[in-house]
Amino acid sequence: MTGHVARAVGTMLALAGCATGQAAPAAGPVRPGIEVLLADSAHLVRNRRVGLMTNHTGIDRAGTSDVERLLGAGVTLVALFSPEHGFRGAAAPGERVTSSTDSATGLPIYSLYGATRTPTPEMLRGLDVLLVDLQDVGARYFTYLSATIEVMRAAGPLGIPVVVLDRPNPIGGAVQGNVLDPAFRTYVGPLAMPMRPGLTLGELARLAVRELGLSVSLSVVPVAGWRRRMGFAATGLPFVPPSPNLPRLEGLSHYPGTCLFEGTNLSVGRGTAMPFEVVAAPWLDADRVLEKLGDVSGAKITAVNDLRPIRPGDGKYADTVLNGLRLQVVDPARYDPTDVAIRLLAAVRATHPEFRWIASHFDRLAGTDSLRLALEAGRSLSSIREVWSRQRAAWMPLRKVVEIYPE
Repeated sequence: MTGHVARAVGTMLALAGCATGQAAPAAGPVRPGIEVLLADSAHLVRNRRVGLMTNHTGIDRAGTSDVERLLGAGVTLVALFSPEHGFRGAAAPGERVTSSTDSATGLPIYSLYGATRTPTPEMLRGLDVLLVDLQDVGARYFTYLSATIEVMRAAGPLGIPVVVLDRPNPIGGAVQGNVLDPAFRTYVGPLAMPMRPGLTLGELARLAVRELGLSVSLSVVPVAGWRRRMGFAATGLPFVPPSPNLPRLEGLSHYPGTCLFEGTNLSVGRGTAMPFEVVAAPWLDADRVLEKLGDVSGAKITAVNDLRPIRPGDGKYADTVLNGLRLQVVDPARYDPTDVAIRLLAAVRATHPEFRWIASHFDRLAGTDSLRLALEAGRSLSSIREVWSRQRAAWMPLRKVVEIYPE
């Protein structure tokens, strides 16, 4: 079966976005999918044995966890599932997480980032429906979508419907960057979509059903009161870091671009107070890079020279003083972190012979080897942008099919 959207009765998606991209105050409260489910779509879980894939980000407006909300509403919750970073969201990126038992409820927590990334039939036995509630980050290279895909892939053949309890895209609806080449699909880039697709996790799940031909009954319980242009701060929802290395909204704004530097010998600030808000190395001459870079639309980039990563997790420059560049958004409507990233890559390569690729990792993140090869060949950034623009234009009709929220 193809996916469908469960729209809650009375769901209001009404908010006027300003021309600058800064959202006006909401006409009504923004309610995440968990609240809409229990208020308007409870038939999806009533008198059913329910599984839930979530973590620390699965909360309501008041910060109450999905588990507490579901049990308090009398829902028969029988199993929990967790993605990368674990049920509490504390595991380091890439760290294997073992299955366990929730000490508060006695429910089993089946890890989908350990011995297996796909729920086994034993884990799903006895379930009538499987809920998913995770805060995605708005960039292609993140694993919560992949975990959702694996849940749908496993549940569908067993006749278990999947319901995504949606949340806002924390960095909005802009579409930026290149489109992944299907030959480069991996767990960190499972779909042929842009680096910044501008979709929510629920919309991405709908896209996955179409693109991958998944046979699953998918419902999406939408966020009420949210529009795509709405800044996360305007939602009134609590910000919960989706990953230990994305502790701030500022970092999420840069992540679709700065994450590419994970595939180089520059640090992205893991182990500092500003992960993904900086690019740095002990040999970096920030002033030379800034001179080569020139002005950047929508952002301020400044030199920093006092970064010292502590237990960075990526093996880059632990306990070493780094010189770097700090990125700060000044106009979200004009800022394109993916374009800034390729400009920075070109500037650093042009000014520093010390620069090195971690080629396989970079290509995995870039979703292609053509970006790295183009930069190595000295191709103009305008020619790279032109290719990316054509790719996005070809992809946009598919996005329109899966969209739920107005601009």
